[in-house]
Amino acid sequence: MSVAVGRRVALWRVRRRMTQQVLADRVGRSKSWVEKVERGVRTLDRFSLIRQVAEVLRVDPAELVGPDRPAEAGGAVDGVAAVRAALASYEVFTAADSGPAGEQEVTQRVEHAWSTYQHGDYPRLLRTVPELLDAARRLHATRPAPGAELLVRAYRIIALVLVKVGEPELAWLAADRALAVAGSDPVLAGLAAVPLGQALRGLGQDRLAMTTTVAAADRIAAASVERGTVYGTLLLQAGLAAAGCGETRSVDELLGRAADVAGRIGDGLDYRTASFGPAAVELAHVAAAVESGDARQAVRRHETATRQLTWRGLPAEHRAAYLVDAARAYLDVGDFVAAGRWLVEADRVVPAEIRCRPSARTVVAEIARCGPDAAGVARLATALGLTTGVS
Repeated sequence: MSVAVGRRVALWRVRRRMTQQVLADRVGRSKSWVEKVERGVRTLDRFSLIRQVAEVLRVDPAELVGPDRPAEAGGAVDGVAAVRAALASYEVFTAADSGPAGEQEVTQRVEHAWSTYQHGDYPRLLRTVPELLDAARRLHATRPAPGAELLVRAYRIIALVLVKVGEPELAWLAADRALAVAGSDPVLAGLAAVPLGQALRGLGQDRLAMTTTVAAADRIAAASVERGTVYGTLLLQAGLAAAGCGETRSVDELLGRAADVAGRIGDGLDYRTASFGPAAVELAHVAAAVESGDARQAVRRHETATRQLTWRGLPAEHRAAYLVDAARAYLDVGDFVAAGRWLVEADRVVPAEIRCRPSARTVVAEIARCGPDAAGVARLATALGLTTGVS
């Protein structure tokens, strides 16, 4: 798909009498990024990016993707509709309401939701969101102090899972609600800014994602493990956003700052509460290289990172998402067998990471199309309703 899409981008760019530099400036990327997209070396695997490029070129996105667009994820649609309805509710709860949820009950609900997210069971999590949100809102109305933190955490989880299933606009809404509840608390605001940055990246707004997450990080003094993990996670998100808009120097600086924080925290952290540490920083370097279009560097760093066992201590969701990035890197360097192997491994770790994420399904379709049955990718593509001819 990448070659076909790249050729169409080049064709429409020439028709619009744009240079590669002009197109790069208008989409907030580097000229090198545009060159790699047009040659098919860089994969346009996010529909938000395809829409953004199409908008600049003044064409319908279908003109760029043609018949190559894979089917959308179908397993989580019902859950998303219920979440949308829950977020659209503006019901006001007061202390006089009957049956307010207790702090212990809401805490257990939030912790269970977080565990479900980290294990990558996105459809199940989406089904629990309406009741979780209702309980957290009721507690916040009756007990604002403890309720604020739990409501922010609930909104954060909701936003994160919405990004996963390809609903960045809705994720933006949930993250914005979390920021409103967080108020002036820098740590709570930082927790909310992490999924906000992811949602903005999902919408192709990498530069805005970078400035937003950097601003949130700057408000946090990394004086404790709790603050350090939020601060470091924001820096990782900012680094990935910088990679997305071609800010190579910013990538190095932001990930370098994150590495300093991670070095002080160490890898002994309980990853059930925070997916941050030296291993997470190493994986972020790989993802940033993929996002920057430097697939060879991504492959080199991936092979180094995976020789260390610490990365396997990260939550299943984190590892599976990373392995999709690694598969993208191998795909871009033309090693379809390795790409397939890591993609199938991601599916083994968290099936929903492949089956519910539109961007991951795009990678499956492309690897299946590019060569022989790479470590079972053809079977995976068939299970997803994709084919090697038209997806």
